[in-house]
Amino acid sequence: MARVPAMQAVVDVLVDEGIDVAFGCPGAAILPLYDAMQGRGIDHLVVRHEEGATHMADGWARTTGNVGVAIGTSGPAGTNMITGLYTAHADSVPILCVTGQAATTKLHQEAFQAVDIVEIARPVTKWAVQVKEAAQLPWIFREAFRIARSGRPGPVLIDLPIDVQKQMIEWDSSIDSALPVSTVKPSPARVERALDMLLAAERPLILAGGGVVLGEASDPLRRVAERLGVPVGVTLMGKGSFPEDHELFAGMAGIQTSQRWANAAFLESDLVLALGARFGDRHTGELSVYRGDRKFIHVDIEPTQLGKVFGPDLGVVSHTREFLEALLAVLDARTAPARDRAWVKRLGDLKAELPRKEDFDCTPIKAPRVFKELNEFYGAETYFVTAIGLYQIWSGQFQHAHLPRHYQVCGQAGPLGWEIPAAIGVKKARPDAEVVGVVGDYSFQFLVEELAVAAQYDVGFVLVMLNNEYLGLIRQSELPYGMNYQVDIHYDDHGTDNVKIMEAYGCSGTRVEDPGEIRSSLEWARKEAERTRRPVLVEIMIEREGNAAMGAALDAVREFEAAD
Repeated sequence: MARVPAMQAVVDVLVDEGIDVAFGCPGAAILPLYDAMQGRGIDHLVVRHEEGATHMADGWARTTGNVGVAIGTSGPAGTNMITGLYTAHADSVPILCVTGQAATTKLHQEAFQAVDIVEIARPVTKWAVQVKEAAQLPWIFREAFRIARSGRPGPVLIDLPIDVQKQMIEWDSSIDSALPVSTVKPSPARVERALDMLLAAERPLILAGGGVVLGEASDPLRRVAERLGVPVGVTLMGKGSFPEDHELFAGMAGIQTSQRWANAAFLESDLVLALGARFGDRHTGELSVYRGDRKFIHVDIEPTQLGKVFGPDLGVVSHTREFLEALLAVLDARTAPARDRAWVKRLGDLKAELPRKEDFDCTPIKAPRVFKELNEFYGAETYFVTAIGLYQIWSGQFQHAHLPRHYQVCGQAGPLGWEIPAAIGVKKARPDAEVVGVVGDYSFQFLVEELAVAAQYDVGFVLVMLNNEYLGLIRQSELPYGMNYQVDIHYDDHGTDNVKIMEAYGCSGTRVEDPGEIRSSLEWARKEAERTRRPVLVEIMIEREGNAAMGAALDAVREFEAAD
């Protein structure tokens, strides 16, 4: 077998695993890998901060379903990646972070930038490993891809000492291939029991979580829902897994990102079939209200998720697509009675009775009006990226999503500034698609330097900013939601000229203060992004004291705007 540079074998693996783009920041301790990547067909974007690289890899992975790759050098490069690893771990996103490291002979001597990144990363990865033997390199990279994709997807980290990178190994890429990823199939008896429970319920509800998106299970989900006549609600991570204009769409229940009618429908249900959902606290709120007297079936690919928040009446360990396909097969073998349409009709009545107003014409602009314009202007094929804060809550309440992987949000970790690098990753994954980042004025200040990356590499997309010109300070409150906090608002009298920030990075933008100008500004931004192939900002000045409907429980969400 031929002897080749170890990093050549690593790049052989990356290319064979479908990696055609990577995001990173070169440094001395990782240069052998960069040298091996030359001319291998991997497009590389040099980032301004290693956290940005992880979020770009994250956005690319959420869009493609493949493992996104971020690369950094030793020491602080790896520690800068921890937030991105945590975000991917929390949202079950498969990314691979590769870090350079000091020579193995120096690791115990407190050498320059020699940090135990493996131990630091271990709590926020599925696997973190340092390679000490060069001959292991291609196999460890193969195993990293397998682990990232297997079961509940997630991030991995490989740390490469510089002396290990420089060695020669025996390797023949022509006889190598990816390691198989096993599919978790459900117990047939539990599928039968789940169907019995669904058929026995009078007001059943399917809850589609992020596992439906990750499991490519949207099609069988729709077939099951239509076959049984069961409404489908979504979690924030499951948004887009079921078309929102469908008669059976039951909205999003929760204490923040929710619809009034969706909460009401959930509270009237008598059985919930949860698919790939982790029962996050911002979805459930007070558990005694959430659980009520209804029964729960919990399907998840990760066994330890079952019973983590509360014990379901039936737990099923399974890939979501495999479970739904098995459920359809059991249905084919049975003669299931037609379901009375009273429950579906009741859902339609709730949608009509409990809307939230969105067609505000006043100034300052109200946030719901912004999302009304976004829903009407952009098509179903548009990719949306949004992060954390009030604008995420408004997005969950008002923004429509009809296709899986087209609505992307950092759900559990909520790092500020995630949207810009994530949007770069999405656009690199789908160069011909329209990509829109929905941001807040405060979050925009974080990782804004990655705009330079988009400008440098001709990555054009639109940023829609909801700017209320506030700085938020956290304080304890008697009106708790989730972890007992609310935002105590203080106006920033000076504000920030975000359009000038865009211009400083070689991009462009415009400010909107009248609701009648939103549509024309979006039209301009679309053309400008196509013309310049750079990010374009539409900064929309919204009311300073606007708030979002929130509460401690599904039956105690406070409505701040009249519905009529």
